[in-house]
Amino acid sequence: MTNSTLERLAPWLFTIALFVIWEAACRIFKIDPFVLPAPSEAFAAMYQYRWPLMRHSFVTLWTTMAGFTLAVVFGIVLGLMVGWSRTIYRGIYPVMIGFNSIPKVAIVPILVVWFGIGEIPAILTAFLISFFPIVVNVATGLATMEPELEDVLRALGARKLDIMLKVGIPRTQPYLFGSLKVAITLAFVGTVVSETIASNAGLGFVMVQAGSNFQMPLVFAGLLLLAVEGIAMYAVFAAVESHFTRWAFRSSMSAAA
Repeated sequence: MTNSTLERLAPWLFTIALFVIWEAACRIFKIDPFVLPAPSEAFAAMYQYRWPLMRHSFVTLWTTMAGFTLAVVFGIVLGLMVGWSRTIYRGIYPVMIGFNSIPKVAIVPILVVWFGIGEIPAILTAFLISFFPIVVNVATGLATMEPELEDVLRALGARKLDIMLKVGIPRTQPYLFGSLKVAITLAFVGTVVSETIASNAGLGFVMVQAGSNFQMPLVFAGLLLLAVEGIAMYAVFAAVESHFTRWAFRSSMSAAA
């Protein structure tokens, strides 16, 4: 088996080994399913409740992507503003840090009062928890542009807007796509937090209901589905990053691509 083949199979082999160890531990130590169900029990619950789980998985996925889309648009615009203007940076950045320090679970009840129980609080929670990494990375990409390069472009007659459009924004792409991979996983966290508190649909809602009925295999089935959705979306943005920012990385240096 070549190194490249082993590298491609490594995630699958490690995942299978993890499930095998988990299954063996549950059976050898006779762990109560209420404490830790075996993977076979979680997969059995996933098959038994496959249609409700599919429906709730779709709700979680689309609310996450809706909030994430808002975070991308808002994060890119604000990141460009913060990274290009020192005045805006000094004015807004402390406020963003303070806001990001607030646990988003504390904001969900406020969103429920404003918008009611349902999908809107989940979308907004996903947005609020995922936009900050995008803003920071886009701003960093602009702020770290070499002063010498900017001086040369100005000497050649380029305006500030030209420098941003033709140099600043393209060079932020590696920072942007790196932040998208982080932000999409955070968006799932925000969605599920909201669904567990105030929602009547979604995987978070299913897990809360299953936990209250002591159906722990169903709870773990929901967790596994969340993991699958998160990994799938991370892989999508990793592929997009690899396509658009191949010029920024040497092939031997990127372990996450």
